[in-house]
Order: sequence, then C-alpha cells, then structure tokens
Amino acid sequence: MIESVSKNNLEEVLPLIRSYQEFYKINNISDSKNKKFFEQFNEESSKGCQFIYRENDQIVAFATVYFSYASSIVSKVAVLNDLFTIPDCRGKGIARKLINHCWHYAQNNDSARLQWVTAPENSAAKRLYDSMNTNQSHWDFYTYSG
Repeated sequence: MIESVSKNNLEEVLPLIRSYQEFYKINNISDSKNKKFFEQFNEESSKGCQFIYRENDQIVAFATVYFSYASSIVSKVAVLNDLFTIPDCRGKGIARKLINHCWHYAQNNDSARLQWVTAPENSAAKRLYDSMNTNQSHWDFYTYSG
C-alpha cells in the first residue's frame, strides 16, 4: 500500500533513508538532518512529496519526488530523486508501483515528465528501468562543489 509521508509517519521512514544513503556510500549520515530535510516534502508542499510502500504494516520502500524545470522543453518536470526498496522485498514489483505512483503524482502537478538518474553499477535498478517504457538519456551528469 502506498501512502504519502507526513509528520505522522516520517520517523518510520528515516531508517530506510539511512539504508539508502549507506547503499550509495554517503559519509556522515545524520538522522536529524534527514528528518529536517525530508519533512519539507509532503502532499501540501509545492517542492515535492515523499511516498512509502507498506507491506504487512511495515515500510519496505520509499520514493521522493522534487519539482524542477527544464528550459529545453519549457516545462515543469518531476525528479524522482530517491527510490529504495529493502533487499528482502526487491523483485516483487514494489519499485515499479512506486514509480507509477510518482508518475501520476507528477502529472497531477502539471509536470511534463518524471526523470531520474542512477549509478551506472546499479544493475538491479537499471534492469527495472529498462523493462519499463522509459527513454535512457545520453546526457552526462556533473556535480560541482566549488
């Protein structure tokens, strides 16, 4: 079952956010910083929303969508910035359900598309994305930290 994250269930998803960050080898993970950061994304926010997937009353996956803009298509776009399913629940279609839910959320918020990036070595995620009606970008992704 998919539900939006709110102040009522944010504490429950924090351990999964930590696991997601550990998966991507993030240093200096802070649960308090995570809480402060992620509490800004909810159904009432114009910035975006976070969603969770429950199975047997336990959160087993989450996805976060942020809004941005693309000058190339002169449109608002939704960025699927985070998608994580606990290892024991992978391969059950949960991530696909979350992606589809995020796509509908993006459409309902006037976004032209849902877009995301993943690590080149994340072969499990890439298999899922390749099995869906997606277009893989040929753009190179850069970051700059001054």
